This record gives sequence, C-alpha cells and structure tokens, in this order.
Amino acid sequence: MQRTSFGDMACSIARTLDVIGEPWSPLILRDVWVGMNRFDQLQADLGISRKVLTERLNHLVDQGVLERHPYDKRPRYEYRLTAKGTELVDLLMVMVRWGDRWLAGEAGPPVLYRHRACGKIGGVDLRCPHCDQPMHAGDVDLLPGPGAAV
Repeated sequence: MQRTSFGDMACSIARTLDVIGEPWSPLILRDVWVGMNRFDQLQADLGISRKVLTERLNHLVDQGVLERHPYDKRPRYEYRLTAKGTELVDLLMVMVRWGDRWLAGEAGPPVLYRHRACGKIGGVDLRCPHCDQPMHAGDVDLLPGPGAAV
C-alpha cells in the first residue's frame, strides 16, 4: 500500500497521522482496547479484508503501538496495546466525545464510559495540567517549540 508519509514533517499532528491516519487503524486500536486481540476477531468485527488487516497490524506493530504475543504453536498471535498504543486510545476517547456530541443523533451515544476511580459515567475533558482549567482550541496560544522547523 503506497501512501504519503507525514512522519518527517515538523508537525505532531502530521506525525500522528503517519501512525494512525488511515481509517482502519483507529478502529483496530479500539477493538484491541476492548479485548478483541486475535486476527479472526478483528476481521469479523470490522469486515476488513485479510490483506488490509495484515498490513495495518504490521504497521501498528512496526510503529510500536501494538505488540504480538503468540498464543498457539502455529504462528498465531494476539495483539496487545503497548504504552504508546494505550496513550493513543486517549486520542480516540477525544474523538468519541466529538462524535457523541455532533453525530450521535437522537439515539444518543452508542457507548458509555464509567470512570473506575469514582464509578460515574463521564467522558474526556481536556484540562491544563498546571491550573486544571479547560484547555480547548480557543484557550491556547501557539508558540514555536524546540522541534519547530527553522
């Protein structure tokens, strides 16, 4: 599968898209997160071709987002999120918040998220790690960082 590489761009959004910027990868990560760890489970849930699923899983493993664990004497593997992959699920939860707000319609959200620490149903809320105030697009100024293109 030939596609444009964004990995060398001096942009964290572009670099992230280089890892999960095609439609199947976020859905694969979602499924692995909820416990569908085997190839056949993923294929059945997503209705994806074996070829495309193999390519996507290989890419996610190569990127360090998933890791393979053998579960059979034959070359069969379960896929598990790495720490890098688990943090990407946080990004998916932000996507869930947007989709629930703008696309769920009258039926409401298809999934609810219960916070284990308090037992309450909630969602992601972006906050500043220093002052705990909301941190959304209109609340920030963009400044050049140390990795900015010169």
